Parts: sequence; structure tokens; C-alpha cells
Amino acid sequence: MEIRPLGAADRDAVRDIGARAFGPVPDEEWERRGETARPTWEAGRWFGGFDGGRIVAAGALHDITQWWHGRGVSAAGVGGVAVAPEERGRGLGRRLTADLLRRCAEFGHPLAVLYPATTPLYRSLGWEHAGAQHHVELRTEALRTIAAEPAPVRRAGPGDAAEAAAVVGAVHAAARDSGPVGWEPARWRGMLGGRDDYAYLAEDGFLSYRWAEDGSRLEVTRLVASSERTLRALWSLVGSGSSTAETVRACVSPLDPVLWLTRERGPYALHRTPWMLRVVDAPAAIAARGYPAGAAAEAELSIDDPQLPANSGHWRLTVRNGEGRLEPSRESARALRLGPRGIAALYAGVPAATLYRSGLLHGADPEALRDAEALSAAFAATPFSLDYF
Repeated sequence: MEIRPLGAADRDAVRDIGARAFGPVPDEEWERRGETARPTWEAGRWFGGFDGGRIVAAGALHDITQWWHGRGVSAAGVGGVAVAPEERGRGLGRRLTADLLRRCAEFGHPLAVLYPATTPLYRSLGWEHAGAQHHVELRTEALRTIAAEPAPVRRAGPGDAAEAAAVVGAVHAAARDSGPVGWEPARWRGMLGGRDDYAYLAEDGFLSYRWAEDGSRLEVTRLVASSERTLRALWSLVGSGSSTAETVRACVSPLDPVLWLTRERGPYALHRTPWMLRVVDAPAAIAARGYPAGAAAEAELSIDDPQLPANSGHWRLTVRNGEGRLEPSRESARALRLGPRGIAALYAGVPAATLYRSGLLHGADPEALRDAEALSAAFAATPFSLDYF
């Protein structure tokens, strides 16, 4: 199988493979996805596996920013990975994904993120579960009376793409969020151009929602704001639909302020769609990430990354004053040993005790165990995403 970039003329073949692998997509939805994915196609970041001139596998590398403790880190959003059903069992999915991982490094992304259709494949190439997209169902009436005082809110469209990107990014930075995705304005233009998607902008907040196909509920795809005033205004705008929609299905952080704003919280179901993280360039990823200002940690690491050998070796990891550094070091008996899955999970805030018990982190020296506990505090996070790709 030869893997090479695809062009716009290949979209129908990609659609066919995706439909055969995961189910058909209605024409209108396909066109909507096409608009949002246009920047990825135009940048030559869709790739296909060819066998005898026929496309038998495909996948994309979206150019995204992922926020980690309030700092944006360049990442590749791996999406649309599919293999023609009649070609399965030949290892094509692994070959394609390994090639995409190599291209992530060539594009200069320190991180790669994906939503897995199958965990074993991606774990075998160094990805590990890190966070999730969360949906919660709320009573619309409970949202209607949230607003304490009005805040300036206006409708948003494709012409507001740059402002929407800036506002959403500023919210995640101020909140020290971990996991959310940031898109370039070109992608935002497609996201804001959907006929049945409605968006609103405030000086420090953004809302997008749509109606369920049967009109029975509202579906909030993104609602973020830096101030209580704007949060209340945007959620009450959603709540104004209470006369028609009894419930709202909202994509939120598991610690979203709305869960503390409503007068009556009551029991609710939280649906999680997990995503996986891969550290592509370990020193660059550590340097780009944010950390709590008061956190301090040092540890010797021994990393073994067969897919990306540049990450392998002996390193000294230091976190201090909100900054992280990973520098080459000498071999040490105190080193914490881990592979790419372990470094990805640590980066995402998985506690050292969990990593030890799951076999993702090893260290024979008692002092190394104390180092690992300090790293747990420095990397602590509750990762989430408001986007699916």
C-alpha cells in the first residue's frame, strides 16, 4: 500500500470508504462536514492508502491547538481513519496510522489527539486514553431564570470567525483548561456557516446550538465564557426555549459552571466519549504545556518510544514556576521508566499511583516513587473536549 496526500477529487472515494466502514452520512450533513473540513483538504492533510490505483484507506491530520493548563499546544487532530471493509485484516489500518504519526512529527506537532474506534490499534502505536467529550442533559426551564442581569450578546456568522476563535481561546486560557481544541479562523468560518446551527458572541463568551432533528430538545455544542455575567446570559438564552424544548443536551466540561449555576441540580446522566493522546515530540510538548504556578517537581526519566526514537533516551524533567523542561540526562538508577503510553497519560494528568498499578510507569528506587508523586501534582488535570473530529 502506497500512502500519499489526497485532493478534492478524492472526496467521493473517502466518503464511500467511510460509509462502508462506519455507516452512511446524509448529503446535507456531508456537505456541512465538507465546509468545516475544507482547510484540511486545502492544506493537503488528508491522506489515502492506494492499492493498484484504488483508495483502500484514508485519514486526516487536522491542524489544531489543544489547551493544557491554559496554554495552547500545537497538535494534530487525527480523524476519519477508515479502511475499506473488504481490505481489513491486512494491517492497513496500522500502516496508515503509523504513517500519519510520522507525518505529525514532520508537521511539527508536539501532540496528536484522536477519538478511537478501537483502542488496541492506537495503544500499540503509543496513544493512551487521556480525556473525554462530555454531554449532560439539563431541564430547559432550570436554565431560563439563570440570568442575574443582561449582558451584551449578538448573533455570530462566518464573518466573525477570527473573533470567535480569539474569544474561545481567551476563555480556555483564563480558566486554565486542559484538553479543549482550538481551530484556525478558516475552520471557524465553516463551523459558523451551518444553516441549522445558531451562534452568539459576547465580549468574553460564545454559544453555539442546534435543534434536535425531531425538535424535541436543544443541543448546545459549545458554551464558554470568562465571567459569571456572560455565562448566565448565554445559558438563559438557551433556557428561553423552554416553552418548546423540555430538555437541553449540552457538551460541557465535567466541572462546567452551569452545574453550579442552576437552582435545582438534581440527578443527571453524564455521557463520556473518550479520546486518546500521543506525545509526538516530548521536549517540545513539555515546554509548551502550562503548569500550576506553585507546582515544583524534578525526576529522572527513561523513555522507550519505538515508533518515534527521538523521544527515547534518558531525560531530566523539571517543572518550576509554571514552566516545564525535558533535557537529556545521564542514565540513572533512580529513573522512572515509561513508554509513549505512560508519558501521554502522565501529560494528561493521570496520577502516578494509577500509572504504576496499570504498568505504564516503573521505578525500583523509593526516591523515584516520591519524584513521581511530585509529578502527579505538577501535571494534575481534568481533560475534556468540546469538539469531535
